[in-house]
Formats: sequence, structure tokens, C-alpha cells
Amino acid sequence: MKNTGEYIVAVAGQPNSGKSTVFNMLTGARQFIANYPGVTVEKKIGIYNYKDQKIKLVDLPGTYSLTSYSLEERVARNFLIDEKPDLILNIVDASNLERHLNLTFQLLEMGLPMIIALNMIDVSQNRGFKIDLEKLSEELGVSVLPTVAKKGRGKDDLKLLIYDACNNKESYQNDFMIDYGETMENILTELEDKIAADNRFAGHLPRWMAVKLLAGDPEVRTMFSGN
Repeated sequence: MKNTGEYIVAVAGQPNSGKSTVFNMLTGARQFIANYPGVTVEKKIGIYNYKDQKIKLVDLPGTYSLTSYSLEERVARNFLIDEKPDLILNIVDASNLERHLNLTFQLLEMGLPMIIALNMIDVSQNRGFKIDLEKLSEELGVSVLPTVAKKGRGKDDLKLLIYDACNNKESYQNDFMIDYGETMENILTELEDKIAADNRFAGHLPRWMAVKLLAGDPEVRTMFSGN
């Protein structure tokens, strides 16, 4: 539950992306552990103040996707669906960019405000990789910031970007959409309209739910089993 006067930022990323290192870099010692409702998965929360604003970071379980096949995946995605954080901070390993973008695409499809911290950029550069940050940002439709969390590089810029994104959410609302082809898009549009008109799913994410329903996601299919 969000308190008045604070912003909630969900920190999401694959295992070994440096997600927890970024989390620690931003929050320092101001952290505590709770549990997600109904499960034993730890909920790591960190708080820091920036300018006039209190920022609460929730370190989501590291997952490779947002399916419902593992407890960690269900916990991460249910938090995003139910809590609708003010911002998703997606941590991506710059040295394994292609593999990590799989989760990024799934996060983008949820349609929530999002920014990307391209972590371990030094490792990527040492391996001879050259990433066009401007082009990557343009293609994904979100801000991309390079970081080296274990050395504290990018900390101030990232805090400023988070602050700006939380205070100007409309500017950071992504409109990323995968085109599944005319036939599938027609079906998705029909499903989206049904979901949006169903009071049971008020406040949910119609496009994302429609995609998951067509993909045969067990949890989403169960939600629709009454139809």
C-alpha cells in the first residue's frame, strides 16, 4: 500500500543482472525485509529521500520472464499488476544485452512507466561491445542510463532520473507494443475490449492480460474460467 507523499519504484531484472547491487547503491543501509502476502518469498524494501521526495524501492525477485510457472515469477508480476508502482526500474546486464531484453520486452508490454539501468557497462566495454544508448532508448521508447553499480557509477544520475520519472509519469509512460500480425492483433483488440468492460478486471492491464490469455498462461486463464 502506497502512503501519501512517497513514490514506489519496483526494481525488476533477471538473476545476475546486478539488480541487488543497484538496489543497495541507491538505498544504502535504509532497508528492511518483509514477506509478500501468502508466500514465503522475501520482500526487500529500501527507502531514500531525494530533494523533497521519499522514494520507496521494492526489490522484486529475480526472474527470467513474467510467466506464472514459478513462485518468483508470480510474485513479481502480481506485485506489478496489483500495486501498479509509480515506476519500474529495469536492471539490464549490458554484457548480456540480448538475453536480458527478453524480460524487458515483457515488462514494457505491461504499459507501466519504466526506465532502464544498463548495468555492468564497463564489463560490456571491456569485451569490446559498443552499445548505442540513444538508439536503444529510441527503439524501446524508454530512458536508458548506463551504470556500474558495484563502483557506484551512475548513482546520482539514476536518482535524478527516478525522481524526474516519478514526478512526470506521463512523459515516461511507455507505449511499447509488439505487433503480432493482423489476425492476432484483431483477436487481441477484441479481448482487450472485453477485459476493459469487465468490472472484475477493473484496474488491470487489458493489453497484457489479453496477450497472456492467448499465450495460454494458466493463472490468467483461471481468471477467465467463469466466462
